Amino acid sequence: MPIPPRGPEPDPPSEGAVQPPRGDLTQPGPPTEQAEPGPDAATGTAAPDDEHAAALREADDRWRRALADLDNLRKRHARELKGQAAAERARTAAAFLPVIDNLELALSHAAADPGAIVEGVRAVRDQAVNVLERLGYPRQAESGVPFDPARHEVVGVVQEPDADPNTVVQVLRPGYGEAERQLRPAAVTVAKRE
Repeated sequence: MPIPPRGPEPDPPSEGAVQPPRGDLTQPGPPTEQAEPGPDAATGTAAPDDEHAAALREADDRWRRALADLDNLRKRHARELKGQAAAERARTAAAFLPVIDNLELALSHAAADPGAIVEGVRAVRDQAVNVLERLGYPRQAESGVPFDPARHEVVGVVQEPDADPNTVVQVLRPGYGEAERQLRPAAVTVAKRE
C-alpha cells in the first residue's frame, strides 16, 4: 500500500518554544472508549500501555505536588526569616531605649548644673557600652597589649622607649566585639621597632 506524500515541512520552531503535538504520537488524556474489547478483556488485566500511562500520570502528579510543597516551604522559610530579623531589630532597639531616656534626662538638667552634665554623660556612655556587651560586643580598649591585626587597626606608629616593639601604646577609638564577631576593630597607635 503506497504511503501518501506529506505536505512541506514547517520551519523548525525557535529554541525553547513549545512544539505542537505531532499527529503520529498519542496524546495523554482521558481514556477513549474502545469499540471492541481487547484481547486481554476476558482475563481482566490492563494493557501494558494503560499501565504505563497510569504510572506516568501518577509520577507527574507526585512531581507537581513535590514542586508545590517545595515552593510552600520556600515561602514559609522566607516569612520566618523576615519575622526573626524584625524581632531581633526590635530587641536591639529596645535595649537602647534606656540610653536615649537618660540622654534626654541629662539634656533637660543641663542648665541647672553644667558640671553634673559630665558625670551624666559618662554614666550614659557606660550604659551604652553595657548594652553592647549584653548584645555580645564587649568593648576592646586595652593599651600595653601586643598588636593583634584581628582586633586592632593601626592609625599611627610612634617611638616609645618604655614600650616593647609592636605593642599598643594608645587606643584612639575603642573596638567592639571579639575577633570572630566584631563590629569594628580598635584604632590604635603601636610602638615602633628600633
